[in-house]
Amino acid sequence: MTKTTIARRYARALYRLLDPGNVEAARVGLHALCQALKDSSAFAHVLASPAFTVSEKIGLLTALGERTGCPPVVGRFCEQLLKKNRMVVLPDITEAFQRLIDQQSGKQHVAVVSAHGIDDALKHEVLTQLRSTLRREVDVDFQSDPSLIAGVQIKIGSKVYDSSIKSRLQKMRAQLVKEPALSLEGPPEPRRADPSLRSG
Repeated sequence: MTKTTIARRYARALYRLLDPGNVEAARVGLHALCQALKDSSAFAHVLASPAFTVSEKIGLLTALGERTGCPPVVGRFCEQLLKKNRMVVLPDITEAFQRLIDQQSGKQHVAVVSAHGIDDALKHEVLTQLRSTLRREVDVDFQSDPSLIAGVQIKIGSKVYDSSIKSRLQKMRAQLVKEPALSLEGPPEPRRADPSLRSG
């Protein structure tokens, strides 16, 4: 069974457990958990390490869930993932859950990540352009990430359109690594004619 199939099954199971009024809170909570796993190596280490008990890991997840306003059912859902060693699939489950919400609502969720926060006028322009391009209603989540330096990332489902300076620098670095090292030696000296071969 592929990771995508597993994620889809878990996402559907969670969706069925939720009351309609808690779906959005669950979505926000799942994204917050995934962001915490991405941003905090200490948090990821605790969840992955056998040195910590399941109870300790659940306590950590519960505390984070309460801070993000997660419905209690999401906490119990994550508890089952922990017990079955499936926390590594949480980002995929979150994506599958988002797609499920989009299908039910008829909207397309889009994450727009910029190096710095953008003002309301620009947000409205981005929203209008996305509606026109995708030809459907969109739910845009605006985020900021200073590591991008400049530019923007647009995430639509599992696809990422990246025009950030960070991405360009990474591509440039990868290209330079592939190129052969430049020789520091000068050009070869011209061959001198053998005097013994000269005509007398």
